[in-house]
Amino acid sequence: MSSRYEQVLAGMRAQPKRWLVTGVAGFIGSNLLETLLAHGQFVVGLDNFTTGRRLNLEAVLTAAGPDGAARFHLLEGDLRSPEILLQAAQGVEVILHQAAQVSVPASMEDPLTTHEINVTGFLNLLRAAQREGVRRVVYASSCAVYGDSIELPLHEGLLPRPLSPYASSKLADEAYASALAPAAGLDALGLRYFNVFGPRQDPKGVYAAVIPLWLAAMRRGDLVQIFGDGSTTRDFCPIANVVQANLLAAHAPLGPGRHEVVNVALGGQTSLNGLFEMLRARLEKRCPHLAGFRPVYREFRAGDIRHSHASIAKAGSVLGYVPTQSFTDGLEATLAWFERAGS
Repeated sequence: MSSRYEQVLAGMRAQPKRWLVTGVAGFIGSNLLETLLAHGQFVVGLDNFTTGRRLNLEAVLTAAGPDGAARFHLLEGDLRSPEILLQAAQGVEVILHQAAQVSVPASMEDPLTTHEINVTGFLNLLRAAQREGVRRVVYASSCAVYGDSIELPLHEGLLPRPLSPYASSKLADEAYASALAPAAGLDALGLRYFNVFGPRQDPKGVYAAVIPLWLAAMRRGDLVQIFGDGSTTRDFCPIANVVQANLLAAHAPLGPGRHEVVNVALGGQTSLNGLFEMLRARLEKRCPHLAGFRPVYREFRAGDIRHSHASIAKAGSVLGYVPTQSFTDGLEATLAWFERAGS
């Protein structure tokens, strides 16, 4: 744990705040909720349960105990409703905005719905924050805004080149935050996530993220598909580092009306072929059917980027961010959770 993060957690325990976490029943949102409750915070959670899971909340609240559960209030509603966001933001000091339509393929199929949720919903959130006097908004952006940049590692000074409606919607959020935060008296931080993975990530559905999708498929002996030749690389980031980045961003020393965007990643690269071999090697002892198991290669999908590798220098300087969990440690934690959950 970084010294700056230790200081932030100690400060939170000493002076609890009221937080709003959107997408609270999702993968990232539920992990944020778990940490906030563990450190004595009061949390309003908003979710429409389109992709969020009530089981995630049940697990977090059970672990938090009666005292932690009493500090949590759930609102069921949608970002496209300005009224529910005004209700959710009442008395809140910090918003951690995670709710979104996050699938690139789904955005290619239905760009209008992606825009309504990710852009119109975000504008509704900013307006609610302004009206209710919220001092800071931390929101999830994405490495997808960089597109297929030929310059690696990817840094925040690069010209964005979005390749999908999903990526475009996240870039639009950044533009709106930059334009509206000063006028609204908000300070805002956008976190460009790079391929987050970890416990509670849903392996179900055609648009599931690659690590939980492959873990579930390999344990069952089902088909594992790689789009492209497997040389595609990703900067996989364990969820513990994303939780850290959000809490650091909530406490970063910014002035009123300032907006910053930073990468949140490990700052490394893993190929899809390499990932497949790591997962197979770790599962083979418990799943003998994986001996000699091979993936099936398909054509590249529209909107997918080929290579991803982040610079995290700006996150270090602006937030004090230092990753606390390595890729292999994050993978082991994820595997252990899958075993316990029986996913």
